[in-house]
Amino acid sequence: MKTQPVSSDFVSLDRLSVLEIEQLIERALELKHGQPSKTFANKTIANLFFENSTRTRCSFEMAEHRLGMHVLPFETTTSSVQKGETLLDTCKTLEALGVEALVIRHQETGYYHALMEQLTIPIINAGDGSGQHPSQSLLDLMTMYEVFGHIHGKTVVICGDLRHSRVARSNADVLQRLGATVIGSGPPEWFDETMGIAYVPIDEAIEQSDIIMLLRVQQERHNQAMELEETYHEQYGLTLDRMRRVRPEAIILHPAPVNRGIEIADELVEHTQSRIFEQMKNGVFARMAILERAFHPNSTEGAI
Repeated sequence: MKTQPVSSDFVSLDRLSVLEIEQLIERALELKHGQPSKTFANKTIANLFFENSTRTRCSFEMAEHRLGMHVLPFETTTSSVQKGETLLDTCKTLEALGVEALVIRHQETGYYHALMEQLTIPIINAGDGSGQHPSQSLLDLMTMYEVFGHIHGKTVVICGDLRHSRVARSNADVLQRLGATVIGSGPPEWFDETMGIAYVPIDEAIEQSDIIMLLRVQQERHNQAMELEETYHEQYGLTLDRMRRVRPEAIILHPAPVNRGIEIADELVEHTQSRIFEQMKNGVFARMAILERAFHPNSTEGAI
């Protein structure tokens, strides 16, 4: 059984209190604005990505680099996973070799439950199937706080493939816990009632929202190919016409990768109200805060 405090794991924001989440946001903003962190040169970490990733993987690697960590190279395509080794045995092997924390993305929803029972090192969830994506949620929250100072009383619409989105699932709960009103939009057949939010048609939703969070259409999680370019954008995407009805103080978010011309018009990705690339930038600092916490779970200021 794990001998470290369970709080050293970072697998889902619903395991953290509102205070802990706000402390992580504050720490991430401090790091962005230049507050130094101790180096972690004596710490070894490994990134295990069993699903494709650009932003999340590179963001974690940059965060680890800035913290001075030693990153043990690991590629799933050349590992013993290809010989049939289980995820648990792979992680136990790395732990035995001296790896002190694991960042994992895996296609199995909730993969981390078994690992948390068997490993003594922190598990950082970089995305599990259609389950959770807590580090993405944290950088989204950081971006919102950076713009508004708070999100209490703000209205957030999450639009798109809610049924298959771990980003939507992670954000819907934590946003409400932090005092925001959250609504869902997009194709009705992709709406997930278990998320505990109301469905609002896209044209109404964008007019009443302070934060418009667009989701990538996850074609790889659908059984049939979809003719998205001709249908989705006009029916559910942020078109140029819909943008004219967006509040002037509202911001646009997207976890990326962006399907330009599908979830959002190509011309709007770099719009002055878009924070899409700022989200990516913030991902490094949010993940630095997460990594600090993994090794200093009882400190409100990470390694400081």
